[in-house]
Amino acid sequence: MVIKLIFTAMLLFPFFTSSLFAGELKNANANIGVSEDDPVTAKIKSFLDKKTYKDNKAFINVIFDPKSAYYMGDRVDVVKIIQTLKDNGLLNLFFKAPQAFSLTFKTNGSPIFFVRIMDDVLSGIGYFRYVTTAAHLDASEFSWTINLTSEYMTDPMILQKALQNNGCKIIDISRNSTKKWTYIIDINSGELNVPILEANQEVQLRRALYAHWFNVSKIRALEVHSSRRNHWYPYISYYDASLHLVKLLKRDKVYKSISLLIPKSAKYIKITDLYTLKNLRDGLTLSPTGTR
Repeated sequence: MVIKLIFTAMLLFPFFTSSLFAGELKNANANIGVSEDDPVTAKIKSFLDKKTYKDNKAFINVIFDPKSAYYMGDRVDVVKIIQTLKDNGLLNLFFKAPQAFSLTFKTNGSPIFFVRIMDDVLSGIGYFRYVTTAAHLDASEFSWTINLTSEYMTDPMILQKALQNNGCKIIDISRNSTKKWTYIIDINSGELNVPILEANQEVQLRRALYAHWFNVSKIRALEVHSSRRNHWYPYISYYDASLHLVKLLKRDKVYKSISLLIPKSAKYIKITDLYTLKNLRDGLTLSPTGTR
């Protein structure tokens, strides 16, 4: 998948500073053009075609009263606006037949970390196949555009709930056209939605098709035991909070157990086999120890 190619390329990019994104958050709703409309009305208009808005203006004024309910702090709550439009039959996100459409996601954080989170989020809401068409990094943000095909446009409410599972949130949404939407996403508090290992709490891993990921921020050491039926060639990667590689361990011989000291800067660990997960017929047993 194209997404995996971007992971490697983005290793060369530096971190963003949170201060750069602060201005983005403050002005997230400023890109609405010169208008006498209040911010809520301007956003409503941006999601509807002119005829729909004109024909339903009186109704819109009623369902969005009071408009103060559509703010989250000092910014417009765009997800709530879209949900209200949907609930009242003014915004239809379904197509008559499967259609190709484009989504652009923008953020201030690490590109590697962001793409990994978005990959998990998109898979979690049913988008398993998509193609990366653009990725751009400048002094203030990282932008990632994908194309996919579905019978419906992405529902912002569903996307927001999935993002919240990773500690992320939608800051702004722009409807560039019927089939092109842009999301600004805050990942400052983001985390991978993976199991957290706790000291003295043994974990049994079943045979899996994919590598095992865990949050190791709470433990100091880890023992991994392999069953007799396995032929495990350990391949273990440690990553920091932004998914930059901290340490890599690989062994070209069969192990029945291995003791690991977790690097201080490591937040995540990926456990797999050097050659194929078919070598792990009976899975693994994890025994975490120590706290930090």
